[in-house]
Amino acid sequence: MKVVEIINKLEQNQSVFKALLEGKKESEYLWRPQPNKWNLLEIVCHLVDEEILDFRARTKNTIERPSILPPPIDPEGWVKKHNYDSKDYSKTLEDFLHERKKSIGWLKTQIEGNWSNSYEHPQLGKLSAKQFLNNWLAHDYLHIRQINRYHYEYFKTNADTSLMYAGDW
Repeated sequence: MKVVEIINKLEQNQSVFKALLEGKKESEYLWRPQPNKWNLLEIVCHLVDEEILDFRARTKNTIERPSILPPPIDPEGWVKKHNYDSKDYSKTLEDFLHERKKSIGWLKTQIEGNWSNSYEHPQLGKLSAKQFLNNWLAHDYLHIRQINRYHYEYFKTNADTSLMYAGDW
C-alpha cells in the first residue's frame, strides 16, 4: 500500500475512534471485561501515548535521523507511570483526536520523505520508516477491534435479554 493511502486511512480512523469512544458514561469507560483487561479510559490513554511517544516519534526519528536510536517505550508501564486511572476520559479522548490531527498534518508533509530510511533495533533488527507507518495503521485496527469487543461485552453484561439471536461473537 502506498504511503498516501496509509496516511488517508489513519486520517479516516480518527473519525472511527471518535464515533466509537465519545459520549461514554463513567460506568461504561471504567468497566473492565476482566480484572486484567484494560478499561476504555486506559485504552484511550494508551492511544494518546502511542500517538505521541511511539508511532509519530519513531516514524519521524527514522525519516529524519535514522542513525540515532529513538527513546525506549513502555506501553504496559505507562499505565501506572502516566497515571491513566487519574485522567479525565473526555479530555483524554480530545487530546488523542488532537494529536492524531497533528500526526496527519506532519505525515502529509512527508509523502515524498525517505520511507526506506531504517535503524537497527536491538531486538527486532532493521526497522524502516515505512514499517513504522504500516504498523501504525495496524495498531489502529487492533484497537478498533479491541474497542468493538469491549462494547459488545459491556452490552452483553448489561443487556436485559439474551443476545444469542444476534449471532456468535
